[in-house]
Amino acid sequence: MTRNGTIGRRNFLVGTGVAGATAAGSLGTAPAAAPAGRDRPYRVHVVMFDGVEEFDFIAPYEVFGAAGMHSPAGVDLRYVATGGPGTVTAAYGTEVRVDHGWDAERADLVVVPGGGYTRRDGPGIWAEIDRGELPAALADAPRRGLTIASVCTGAIVLAAAGLADGRPCTTHHGARDELAARGGVLTPGRVVDDGDLVTAGGITAGLELGLWLTRREFGADAALGVETMLEYEARGTVWTPVTPGGAGWE
Repeated sequence: MTRNGTIGRRNFLVGTGVAGATAAGSLGTAPAAAPAGRDRPYRVHVVMFDGVEEFDFIAPYEVFGAAGMHSPAGVDLRYVATGGPGTVTAAYGTEVRVDHGWDAERADLVVVPGGGYTRRDGPGIWAEIDRGELPAALADAPRRGLTIASVCTGAIVLAAAGLADGRPCTTHHGARDELAARGGVLTPGRVVDDGDLVTAGGITAGLELGLWLTRREFGADAALGVETMLEYEARGTVWTPVTPGGAGWE
């Protein structure tokens, strides 16, 4: 798509999102206020690897792309790979250009999608776990101010990195036993928010992950605006701890 085409699409979506939400009495014409102290874009890194499930990565990418139109400071959204820039071939053959290498020190949110769970000998999460580079990078990533999230079987990669050990979490229904065996505390919910560790269920739950984190980071008006733009309403329940903030990185 050309730059002018991209700008035209953005203007159309923002216009329809604002108009639709305003008609429902939920959103004014101004974007949601940025959280206190944030004077720069919210930095979202979506991790890519061969065999990644298409909808696992594109759903949160779409949501955060739209969320950037509803935040004064915007969203710095990018695909990243531990192997550096290159082309990734997803589960159904989609080729995606990745322009950025791993750089979790400069992220506010790292999203790990799943893919290839049933293909032990093919590309996907098992190949990444066996290779070890992504789990090692994730294990070194936790710090104050960083949220690490997963969609679907991306939670298994987080568990392989030791990040799910003793933490409330969820994954695709077919991988729950594996997640529990790797130390995760299985918790019911479409999205499980344990503060700096946020996990989502299978495949389509990436939409809810994005919408929930949009609400958490930018406010309810922003999330409603994105829902209106996408013509999609979040479903299911988001689990949160009784004491907000979760266990936190030690």
